[in-house]
Amino acid sequence: MAEISIQGEPFDVAGEIARLSEELAGAAGAIVTFTGLCRDEQGRLAGLELEHYPGMAEAEIGRVVEAARARWPLQAVRVIHRHGLVRPGEGIVLVVTASSHRVAAFEAASFLMDYLKTRAPFWKREHLAEGGTGGWVEATEHDEAAAGRW
Repeated sequence: MAEISIQGEPFDVAGEIARLSEELAGAAGAIVTFTGLCRDEQGRLAGLELEHYPGMAEAEIGRVVEAARARWPLQAVRVIHRHGLVRPGEGIVLVVTASSHRVAAFEAASFLMDYLKTRAPFWKREHLAEGGTGGWVEATEHDEAAAGRW
């Protein structure tokens, strides 16, 4: 089971975990979640504006989810990525992986996040607390190195 959502509205982490747990009805031995949050960068940011190409983003994320499912024995994957203006403290991305064993669930979640951080077709632009917009956010060298391990 794999679900991908790209949405403007906030997501409910606890609700997503509960829904997946109910759907799996005790079959999973581990559910791993990662929630990426918008930071305020020490008060500098009022938010991040995320843009994507509808259809293309879902297809690309779907391709990587299928790569994860081929690599690890996953019972379920859920990826939610926000678009539009996301304020500090709000979730940008949620990755949920379920497997019989924790190692597969952890590794698959890490693999998916490394992809989403460096290669997913999203563009992030800073909105400054003092007003106006800042630059476009690029993946860092650390992010690229993390993705390179896969």
